[in-house]
Amino acid sequence: AIEKTAKAVIGVRTKMETGEVLQGSGLIITSDGLVVTLADLVPQGAAFSFYINGSSTSYQILKRDLKENLALIKIGEANLPTLSFANLEKIKLGERVFLVGARAVNEGIIRRFDENLIETNISEDKTLAGSPLFNIEAEVLGLNTIQNGRVISIPVSKIKDFIGF
Repeated sequence: AIEKTAKAVIGVRTKMETGEVLQGSGLIITSDGLVVTLADLVPQGAAFSFYINGSSTSYQILKRDLKENLALIKIGEANLPTLSFANLEKIKLGERVFLVGARAVNEGIIRRFDENLIETNISEDKTLAGSPLFNIEAEVLGLNTIQNGRVISIPVSKIKDFIGF
């Protein structure tokens, strides 16, 4: 599951106007280059780079939803690997979950969830922001945000609404 998921993750590097550099990830959602990431990682007025297998790729930001903290990007690549979305009605408290970013892997369990968020017991720094949370079958459960050092995921139901799936 980790190997399969890692192939559908891209790197995001953002240089803010202040000079601060943000690093995170995005999830490839269609083989023709649609990617979803956190709106926090691609704020207005910043300079962005998107990486697949260490190589920079062209991009276009299609839309941002600041309220839900999601951004949809079209990258200039094709024939990309994708993952399926999990059925959130089947997830359980204590279920083992994983996350893979462009530069790291982690695992934990689901501590709490509802239609607005999935909270894990995973402690993490900001490098895994925008990475997918997934189950043992490599099905995506959500997109990770980091709040106070804890991984909180935006559920796939919100992502699907945002991208129109």
